[in-house]
Amino acid sequence: MAKARTKVKKGDTVKIHYTCKLANGTVIDSSIGREPLEFTLGKDEVIKGLEEAVKGMKISESKISRVPAEKAYGRHHDEWVLDVGRDKFPEDWNPEVGLHFEIPRENSQSSVATVTHVSQSSVTLDFNHPLSGKKLIFEISLLEIISQ
Repeated sequence: MAKARTKVKKGDTVKIHYTCKLANGTVIDSSIGREPLEFTLGKDEVIKGLEEAVKGMKISESKISRVPAEKAYGRHHDEWVLDVGRDKFPEDWNPEVGLHFEIPRENSQSSVATVTHVSQSSVTLDFNHPLSGKKLIFEISLLEIISQ
């Protein structure tokens, strides 16, 4: 275990507790009551803004960090929102707003879409990450620097 005065730097593996909120205060994720989040800085295991917030922290330090969309899940791309005719889907499919599903692509990968609107003639699919375009607020507590 690292000395208490050691600050987190790139390459360190750390354990943190965190709560992530939207700007309006809605909690969207938290490690409180679960195992702490463990990750290595510089390996792109978490969003860039969280990694930057943890860098330089000391063990037992807590902070609040505001992460802009560009350092979280990116900006929202309007061109990734598509209206698709109902005739392109199976007749027995009953889409509901909020439904997430995978659409296979030619390169044996898939894209995740969220249904954002349903009408008699079309279904609106959003291929953006659900948190794209959103500023996130993290409450972070550094519990441990596992390796340096």
